Amino acid sequence: MQVNQENAKKTNVRYFILLLIFIVTTFNYVDRATLSIAAPSMKKELGFDAVTMGLAFSAFGWAYTAMQIPGGWILDKYGARVVYGTGLLLWSIFTFLQGFVGYFASAFALLFILRFLMGIAESPAFPANSRLTVMWFPTHERGLATAIFQSAQYFALAVFTPLMTWTVHTWSWHYIFFWTGAVGVGIAFFWLKYIREPKHHKGVNQAELDYIQTGGGLSNIGDDKTQIKWSQVRALISNRMMLGVYLGQFCLTTITWFFLTWFPTYLIEAKGMSILKVGLVAAIPAIAGFIGGMLGGVWSDWLLKRGNSLTVARKTPIILGLLFSSTIVAANYVSSEILVIAVMSLAFFAKGIGNLGWCIIGDTSPKEVMGISGGIFNFCGNIASIVTPLSIGYILKTSGSFDGALVYVGVVGFIGAMSYLFIVGDVKRLELSSGAGDL
Repeated sequence: MQVNQENAKKTNVRYFILLLIFIVTTFNYVDRATLSIAAPSMKKELGFDAVTMGLAFSAFGWAYTAMQIPGGWILDKYGARVVYGTGLLLWSIFTFLQGFVGYFASAFALLFILRFLMGIAESPAFPANSRLTVMWFPTHERGLATAIFQSAQYFALAVFTPLMTWTVHTWSWHYIFFWTGAVGVGIAFFWLKYIREPKHHKGVNQAELDYIQTGGGLSNIGDDKTQIKWSQVRALISNRMMLGVYLGQFCLTTITWFFLTWFPTYLIEAKGMSILKVGLVAAIPAIAGFIGGMLGGVWSDWLLKRGNSLTVARKTPIILGLLFSSTIVAANYVSSEILVIAVMSLAFFAKGIGNLGWCIIGDTSPKEVMGISGGIFNFCGNIASIVTPLSIGYILKTSGSFDGALVYVGVVGFIGAMSYLFIVGDVKRLELSSGAGDL
């Protein structure tokens, strides 16, 4: 006997989609973090100084940032399943190949090229995450859904940092690239098999589709392959609300890239910890960030359900999170390892609370250009992936200390809070008018 689709109990396929997004995003960040874990050993073995290491860290950022807008355009044109899945397969292969760079005379050049190619392949990842959550989740569930996939970065560092440092200690730095790359290749095939947009997924029923659409989800944005116009792009980059969000994301991403690049080196060189101890200690701020990230999403959705405006529900966690993340500067004034980790954990916890930028973009982006809007947002945010490792490398070379680096990170976090407080204004979806000039 067939079940009437209209009277059937609502399916919950969106949670399975979210789980896959979380898994892929976890390995997205594991692959990014491999170099930071390998860096102390690579510096000794390959003779890299702080500036050279900073350049190697930034290679990913140059490509990743430059490809955000083209990647967003490709995402709008071909959809998240194919673009994201292909990118995952490629960046995993490039990660695997980084394990061989030490066997070549031109190790730095090869490492830079592979990190650069990895940045190109990863460029559609977060715009795709945002696009999929906007398609699969109603507005009142989107804060938590965004927080879950955003929290994957903390989960990746918390769970895999000890494993990667143990791998370096037991075998060598080469092997963390080998195993993370190989796992990523396997996940890519799983993604391509099971990910679909809502209307094309065999497991979803009409009741769930109605629930998503009635609640403000945009499950049909993939139906029409509309032409993107220069006038639409100009509208995005000239809007005050969007500019404030872009600046805020640059500031928040600065904190992320300190932890993704220089943090293990900071613990080893500034605090004298062993590589094994770093593996355990570095996981603590990541756990705090994971908790903060989940709480930020829950808090935002709770505020919305309590009748607060979208502006209050989204901006409150972000502003307070960025303000408290600037307390990272306090690590310069404590010497106890316990207190240093406590300060770092508070900063990362607060950063997690405020890590709702992708939710803001989902709430504000014009539905016609969701991918390219996310690309512009991620482009601006990930300028920090270039600036942060290079700035800290320069500060280290000129001062010989991490003190200035922590001041830099803290001040940028404070600027981000001010951007959301004074520039962004009301949070609402930007409506575009039609114009000429197809891309």
